[in-house]
Amino acid sequence: MHTIPLPSLNETVRQDFPILNELVRGNPLTYLDNAATAQKPTTVIEAVDRYYRESNANIHRGVHFLSQKATAQYDQAREKVRKLLNAGESAEVIFTKGCTEGINLVAAGIKLEPGDEILVSTMEHHSNIVPWQLAAERTGAKVIPIPVTDSGEIDLDSYEQYLMRGKPKAVAIVHISNSMGTVNPVKWMVAQAHAYGAVVLVDGAQAGPHVRIDVQDLDADFYTLSCHKIYAPTGVGVLYGKRAHLEALPPYQGGGDMIRTVSFDGSTYAELPGKFEAGTPNIAGVIGLGAAIDYLESLGGGSLEDAFAAIQRRELELSQHAEKLLREIPGLRMIGTARDKTGIVSFVLEGAHPHDIGTILDSDGIAIRAGHHCCMPLMKRFNVPATARASFAFYNTIEEAERLAVSVRKVAEMFA
Repeated sequence: MHTIPLPSLNETVRQDFPILNELVRGNPLTYLDNAATAQKPTTVIEAVDRYYRESNANIHRGVHFLSQKATAQYDQAREKVRKLLNAGESAEVIFTKGCTEGINLVAAGIKLEPGDEILVSTMEHHSNIVPWQLAAERTGAKVIPIPVTDSGEIDLDSYEQYLMRGKPKAVAIVHISNSMGTVNPVKWMVAQAHAYGAVVLVDGAQAGPHVRIDVQDLDADFYTLSCHKIYAPTGVGVLYGKRAHLEALPPYQGGGDMIRTVSFDGSTYAELPGKFEAGTPNIAGVIGLGAAIDYLESLGGGSLEDAFAAIQRRELELSQHAEKLLREIPGLRMIGTARDKTGIVSFVLEGAHPHDIGTILDSDGIAIRAGHHCCMPLMKRFNVPATARASFAFYNTIEEAERLAVSVRKVAEMFA
């Protein structure tokens, strides 16, 4: 683990990620699919390995040494997440298996009535659309899509109009678009929604790796994290909720650890956060998440604020350099040109399907994502079937951005 001077963040951290030394088809791996999942530092890999070697036991149940040790590590990770999000208390941090489960938990439990409106932006991931559609089908509520502008930003005028003219009960918005990198003005949007009595869920899947999140400053009612994107293991997520809202929601699943008493006359439920954590959790994954947060904090010399300032600066430098080079390629069109963006570059190339682009880049050892990115309504909005998406992390380099542009230019020449 390193304490890195902020200006040279990426030059040293690469050695912390063993997979970046891999060769792909004889070429150095250029991993630009970070929006799908981030690579894991050695400290996270070792934390998971160490749990299974030294602490493997179930938690919150046993009085024996291993159970107590595992429980302490698990609960310490929750406090680290509280600090990461600046939640008011650790009981407001619910561990899930990902953003998808967190959104489903809220959508399944929130009280809706026929005619209630759920405002969902057109740029949302399917995981922040389909759960609300299911809730609407079950209750008679309606899902209302908020339009997106040509530059890939939420149409804020339309958003205000929908709030004023309708019956808004809930607003579900993404903090940062996974397909375009647009950073939405969520603090302002939350304030507007609250003015009309709506509850707001913010999907932070893409924000988690890139920006310092302060749920109290945002005033979000619910906020979700996809932890494999913040350098932790897969199968771990976080749902933050204000205590009052979490207490109002019914349990999402029943089972061990979420109960206080059980009888055939009825059951009573555990206090937060146990109420929403039925069954044996992903203990190793949560402990790995704790190690990932420690690692991020170390990048800023013990300061999460400094770490994320350095991460943002480096990722913008990389993505803007890549975008500049890609714009010089004939027939290439950017999808998503918002004023406020983070390290995602999404594009289409005349004559070449994004899957062809992805396949040819893979032959050069370059990993990008090609497809609709679980954002089919957004693809329809831009009248494209799919895009090619390069997404950057702080461990990427200028050389990798240039390698991307060279390979895409080769594709353009092949399909010209």
